[in-house]
Amino acid sequence: MKFAIVGTGGTGGTLGAYLASHGQDVTFIARGNHLAAIRQNGLTIRTEHRGDIVIKPAKACTMDEYTDTPDVMLVCVKYYNIDDAIALARRTANADTLIVPILNVFGTGEVMQQALPGLTCLDGCMYIFAKIQEPGVIVQPEKILRVFFGFRPGQDDRLSTKAKELEQIMQAADIHAHFTKHIQRDALQKFAFVSPMGAAGLYFEAVSDDFQHEGPLRDFFTGLIREVVAIGHAMGIIWENDLVETGLKMIDAFKPGLRTSMQRDVLAGKPSEFSGLVSRIVALGKKYDVPTPLYQKVDQWGQEYHIR
Repeated sequence: MKFAIVGTGGTGGTLGAYLASHGQDVTFIARGNHLAAIRQNGLTIRTEHRGDIVIKPAKACTMDEYTDTPDVMLVCVKYYNIDDAIALARRTANADTLIVPILNVFGTGEVMQQALPGLTCLDGCMYIFAKIQEPGVIVQPEKILRVFFGFRPGQDDRLSTKAKELEQIMQAADIHAHFTKHIQRDALQKFAFVSPMGAAGLYFEAVSDDFQHEGPLRDFFTGLIREVVAIGHAMGIIWENDLVETGLKMIDAFKPGLRTSMQRDVLAGKPSEFSGLVSRIVALGKKYDVPTPLYQKVDQWGQEYHIR
């Protein structure tokens, strides 16, 4: 199967490397020094659980240079670059291409689908901790690597056979992949962890272990989760498990000192996914008439400090 990895950062680079290491045809779309290093030295994923994964040579190019038509396009850019990914899909994908956005922001697939009539854009999400350590090198400090993707309710599922094949290919590549019939539930469940962790971590300038003991930071984190859950209930989404309990178990299992990608971007003075991870919840709260006082507090604070 032919893959285009749109955005070779921690998420896309790791996914693509796992797939390429198991014989899949993968093109890594990147830019700048990272792309130059991949072209010269290949792509390396440093892990503790399985050692280094080295893809050399690695097929890599810029968005402008990519002219192939992929079977699967895994969109792993930051949300603020989604328009670039849409333009690439419009130019290179066809009716048989499966487009799977794997971003932190809930509902990205629907955003892409509205801009790409005639193509098939699923929704997807991923659990991973990985980041670019240096150009051409990604570090994956935690073993967690879970991907969920699926068709939204009422969406044309003509490519369901290909989606099932994608699940099997990923599983064979040691990726815990799930082609789910309940992607909105599963994606919002992931969002109910990533968004609160990013929002609370940024607001308090905190790292993972700051939330691993009782106190105001842990209470704020769980309060944010409850606001996301309330919005989900208003949307008609029901979970069998307690997302607060799930979120606490996940954060308690993390190694100390971890920051989210949004925190790292803001600290580096770069654009971030603040609008998608924080402001979007405030907007959804208003849409579904659900109070979101903690998210409103973080959102207002972010606006005061001109966080993008």
